[in-house]
Amino acid sequence: GGVIRTVMNDLTERLPPDFIMLLLMETAEPHIDGAHAPFVVCSLQECTRMNTLLREMRRTLVDLDKGLKGQLNMTQPMEDMITAFTISEWPGRNPFSKCTWEKNAWPSMKTLGPQFNDLLRRVEQLTGWTADAVTPMSTWISGLFNPMAFLVAVQQVMARSTKQALDNTTLETHMTTFLDPPQITGDYPVNGMYVHGLFMEGARWTTPEEGADEVYTEGHTPCRGFLMDSILKELLPPLPVMYVKAVVVLPHWIADGVGYLRQDPAIFECPVYINQKRGGTYVFLATMTNKDLISKWVMTATAVMMQTDS
Repeated sequence: GGVIRTVMNDLTERLPPDFIMLLLMETAEPHIDGAHAPFVVCSLQECTRMNTLLREMRRTLVDLDKGLKGQLNMTQPMEDMITAFTISEWPGRNPFSKCTWEKNAWPSMKTLGPQFNDLLRRVEQLTGWTADAVTPMSTWISGLFNPMAFLVAVQQVMARSTKQALDNTTLETHMTTFLDPPQITGDYPVNGMYVHGLFMEGARWTTPEEGADEVYTEGHTPCRGFLMDSILKELLPPLPVMYVKAVVVLPHWIADGVGYLRQDPAIFECPVYINQKRGGTYVFLATMTNKDLISKWVMTATAVMMQTDS
């Protein structure tokens, strides 16, 4: 009982307050008709989903506290929560569990501690983003409930500014020379956004020294590097800041269920997943510069992950 109470009190104390949506709407009002309106809408949707999770966590923690004190009858969800806390599992991860944390959270395979820290980082990003309704220079895309909504917003902004049909646009990605968001210089990239927090599985990206001769400029963004064989025992090397750019679909690209296939041997269409479970956590195709046979990266199951499992 002591361990359960310690975990419960720790989580209750560190649980951030809900976002006050009325205030956020007021802050967002002047920007809702601006060029970055789709990003403002995306941030508000994220805050709404985060509020749903925070309220559910707060309600169940209070109920468990009362249950342990004898003020409430112990219910099956409370029992399941105690079991999860005992084995340091995110409540609801077990498919037979009656807890609702997992249902309201994002796909993850982390244990309780790391996932709760992940939650705090996500709240921190949303707090900074909604404080002035200005889109961050680089977004931690892994910290969004619905990363695809952010990527569609990139396409919407480009489609509106260039008077293109949204259906006639898609995404391409470039790896910048910026290893971390603080290194980013200049303004927002042309027709796109910077995102970070990505990892590579089955391959790696060139180091600054290896890709020194490969620098090219996309818009006003310096980009470099190409896919390489991963280093032994380095399972998920982090990627540099990625430049996600909205582009007009070319006639010879093949429309597929996962996106548009370029049919270009110099580009590997790399799937991006939320976590290492892959499968249903698929998000979009990233275009990676490639100097080997594409079949090599297919055979090594090369993919980009938005989060590690620890």
